[in-house]
Amino acid sequence: MKILVFGATGSQQFNIIPEAIKKNAKVFAVTSNEKGATKLKDAGAAPLFGNMGDAAQMLEVTKDIDAIAFMIPVSLPNPLDGFQFSKNVIDAAKANGVKKVVWNTSGWLPDQKTGMPTDDVKLDVKDYLLESGLQYVIIEPTIYMENMMGAFCAPFVSEKKKLAYPTPEPMPIGWIASRDVSALVVEAIYSADLTADTFQVSGLENLKGDELAERFSQGVSEKIDYYTQPAEEFKGILAPFVGDAAADAVASYYRVLQESNKYPLKFNSEMDKILQKLPVKMTSLAQWAKINKDFFINKC
Repeated sequence: MKILVFGATGSQQFNIIPEAIKKNAKVFAVTSNEKGATKLKDAGAAPLFGNMGDAAQMLEVTKDIDAIAFMIPVSLPNPLDGFQFSKNVIDAAKANGVKKVVWNTSGWLPDQKTGMPTDDVKLDVKDYLLESGLQYVIIEPTIYMENMMGAFCAPFVSEKKKLAYPTPEPMPIGWIASRDVSALVVEAIYSADLTADTFQVSGLENLKGDELAERFSQGVSEKIDYYTQPAEEFKGILAPFVGDAAADAVASYYRVLQESNKYPLKFNSEMDKILQKLPVKMTSLAQWAKINKDFFINKC
């Protein structure tokens, strides 16, 4: 099996490489620079240079590929460019006879357009993929545990013994590890029965803020308290990384949450049914925190 991975230099897709290698796949991964190529080589993938905005390059990198693990690039200067990028990949996959596309949507998709470009463009991509005639599986993960490794959260753990996140304490979330999502993607690639399927996936624990901090404390063997980070503080920390406009857009979402007492669902209570089709051993929050203890306690 020859698998082509997009976004593998980032945390959301990187673990597809080792998970696919476990199944003896030949893994190729797209990058646009030498630094990314080195990271991919070190992980065991064959790097291919390409820009998703270039249709001809996408035709080239998808030749002789059996399956594609796809993701729209995050933090695009213009989120609406994500549609053309995706179209280029889907068109190339169809032209080259790729057997299946598995798309990690980087979050649960809304039922209809909301006015947020990053969400709306994904609905357009979904429609295009469904109409392409390709076999597909769509994996919609909830919030990544790795988000807690961001600059708006991790330093608070090491310096203040606080788990800072901009979601209200009463809001439950089924946090999911990126390695688990990668494993689900690989299982979807290899599952011949799945040819036109969508799965909203989450972790197995639906944790409010204080419960999250409790599990995290168990993992790092230190008392850590939950801290609902004000949206403006979150924005100020995020802006240097993604720009003022993007930071403001994300912060506005959390601002609405913090002013509400009704919260969106971020947990799938029927994960057991999904795991029957995609057999993956899921990671608990405490396990994840233990694995990453040195990052939070010693290296931030």
